[in-house]
Amino acid sequence: MASRAADWLHQANQDLDQARLSAAHGHHEWACFAAHQAVEKALKGLHLHHGQQVWGHGLGRLFRDLPDAVQEGLAARVPELVERMRILDALYIPTRYPDSLPDGAPSDHFGHLQSTDALNHAGALVDAITAEMA
Repeated sequence: MASRAADWLHQANQDLDQARLSAAHGHHEWACFAAHQAVEKALKGLHLHHGQQVWGHGLGRLFRDLPDAVQEGLAARVPELVERMRILDALYIPTRYPDSLPDGAPSDHFGHLQSTDALNHAGALVDAITAEMA
């Protein structure tokens, strides 16, 4: 069976495009979530590229489950890689569920600073993963 790694990476880039569109239209909570999804899908593609199957949504764990040499290669490409993943992981639930916040809907709690930050981190990570798969 052929590897689907390229399909996962393609969808990661589509999710990143969606994150940009969402931010441009003021849907900052959705932009933050889509930024997380872009990196998650890129990491899953990278696992497939290396012949591994992986499950889950936590970026940190998806990264730690990569072969050591791949982790080192990515870390060399992206300054503060683990910290960037932590920021994005923290956006996974509260950007979608009102009961994860003290009051209001996610759209009341996320603005352009958060979505710009999420997009910057996700863009750097997806670019690095793309380069690692090249």
